[in-house]
Amino acid sequence: MPEPIAAAIAANRFGLGARPGELALIGADARGWLRAQLRGPPEVLAAAELRSSAQILAQALALRREVQLQRKVATSSGAADEPAAQRLPQLLRPIYSAEVSARLRQAVSTARPFIERLTQFWTNHFAISIEKHFLAGLAGSFEREAIRPHVLGSFHDMLLAAETHPAMQLYLDNYLSVGPHSSVAERRMRREILELHTLGVGGGYTQQDVTTFAQVLTGWSIGGEGARFGGGEPGRFVFRPELHEPGAKVVLGRRYADEGFEQGAAVLRDLAHERTTARFIATKLARHFIADEPPPQAVVRLADVFARSGGDLPSIYGALIDERAAWLEPLAKYKTPADYVVSSFRGLEVPIETDRVSLAPFEVLGQRTWQPGSPAGWPDRSADWDGAAALMKRIQWADAVGARLGSHRDALQLASQWLGGNLSAATRQAVAHASSAAQALTLLLAAPEFMRR
Repeated sequence: MPEPIAAAIAANRFGLGARPGELALIGADARGWLRAQLRGPPEVLAAAELRSSAQILAQALALRREVQLQRKVATSSGAADEPAAQRLPQLLRPIYSAEVSARLRQAVSTARPFIERLTQFWTNHFAISIEKHFLAGLAGSFEREAIRPHVLGSFHDMLLAAETHPAMQLYLDNYLSVGPHSSVAERRMRREILELHTLGVGGGYTQQDVTTFAQVLTGWSIGGEGARFGGGEPGRFVFRPELHEPGAKVVLGRRYADEGFEQGAAVLRDLAHERTTARFIATKLARHFIADEPPPQAVVRLADVFARSGGDLPSIYGALIDERAAWLEPLAKYKTPADYVVSSFRGLEVPIETDRVSLAPFEVLGQRTWQPGSPAGWPDRSADWDGAAALMKRIQWADAVGARLGSHRDALQLASQWLGGNLSAATRQAVAHASSAAQALTLLLAAPEFMRR
């Protein structure tokens, strides 16, 4: 493959979009540029305004208790309770805005965009949504605490961190789950860990496996006053033995002794090392980095590395970099709205200073940060994003950006710096002959090759 095209694939498909000068930096060693990003610890997303999940949730639980008391008083006195009802959203909205801004700032400025894309891939794999109670305040800290520290580690460690995180406990309602023969008789069963996080749909499990696995996870909860059951450190994961369904369990043909929390941890450990899990994760990675319909042999090769390495993520990423199919078809993937916004901001080197810059484009284009439509996360195929109405929104947004920044940017120069060998003669000519600087930038942002990666 010609060097300019390989550099463009590395920056735009494996990365988050080329910044000015980045394609020149990549040069002739696109694979080496990606491998270098796998060395060293993951980047820590730090800002003074970002707090831990435990701090946020402890405050939110205490505030909910106050609100409930205020509502009781309001009901008994006949007074309106609207001010009390607004206190939780008033607490959580600024936290959400700060987290989104920090995340976008990192994506736009990082020199390790491959790692950042992988972080966002795994956050979408272990999807939660801000639509659920408290999660507007916890979605960002979930990514910072459960995903980022493990993105260069093992799949098992990330799986355990994600499933035990308070945000996932809340999202899947597992903190409410108790065994049918425990001291509190109630049952809530969840398929998401099997169907969405490990084995995949049709992954060889039965309804009995789902039922038994739900029992295994009973007693996994969140500590703190205001939680349904008291005890435990406020805002942190806690195992409540009194709510755990007692006895040995059989999941996927394996017997697990009743060892409290360790029973669930052992099931997760085995799920992480299942060959079916390896194939499911390999398919998702290949779809994200190669094509909507990934080549079967590429999936097999990635799954083999997953299985042989015990789910070592850098080994899998290395195999993905080496996968010939990932470099054969330039522009094979249509950008999601989030990809489109981030790549635009990286290319334009837009400073992320206000919540409006961080929030508005994603909402306008239909991919609000941490708000997928289901626990399956955001879809990853062109057909889910390339409709006429969605395309028109992108063009309108591009027009607004062109009007605001066009006079401060050289669109023709940027075209080569962003797209490299993927820049078509038609787009180059259109940008060069635009009637104004604003129109030139709009045409570049709306170019078919910029819409793809």
